[in-house]
Amino acid sequence: MEDTEFEKLYGAWAPRTPADAATLFVGYPGTWWIAGGWALEAFTGVSRHHEDLDPSVLRGEFSLLRRHLAGRLDIWSASSGALKPVLPNDRPDAHADEVLLEGSGQVWTRPDAAQQWEYDILLSPGTSVEWAYKRDEEIRMPMAEALWEQDGIRYLQPEIQLLYKAKGQRPKDEADFVATLPFLDERRRGWLRTALQRTLPAHSWLQHL
Repeated sequence: MEDTEFEKLYGAWAPRTPADAATLFVGYPGTWWIAGGWALEAFTGVSRHHEDLDPSVLRGEFSLLRRHLAGRLDIWSASSGALKPVLPNDRPDAHADEVLLEGSGQVWTRPDAAQQWEYDILLSPGTSVEWAYKRDEEIRMPMAEALWEQDGIRYLQPEIQLLYKAKGQRPKDEADFVATLPFLDERRRGWLRTALQRTLPAHSWLQHL
């Protein structure tokens, strides 16, 4: 869907950066990090166009997120093009699966209906001590190793982000792989190679890893 068509249906998004997310999450008691293209740019230093920001939290800590955003941003469950408001007083301590749309792996947030969307927050499996890949939760890594920090902001490791991008193989995903590959040492390449062999064994990136 083109940006203009998307905005006509759902409304516009405010441009946000990792620094904006860091401000939003000040005082948040759970685990959060930045994923997506911003994570790759932070690691490589190679600038790229950004359509969005991908702040991420643990799905199991969704109630912490709700309390943290209460009174500041409304939360909407997003799944397959459908949106449903998560009302502040609707089981505030419930697990995400009890209050979100089926298949919802993210929530959209905004101050109110008259303003732009602020953050599309991804909900990740795993725990505060162990990261898990949402498409195959047998692929795991200690959370302390899955994230790295720059300027007080935690980012998803580049090899993990490329694993997420591998399924789509959109032009921007291919460009991210080409830009990031020279910065990956053998350990990172080996991890990504093993993960792709398990999940996408015919993937074209394997010949470069």
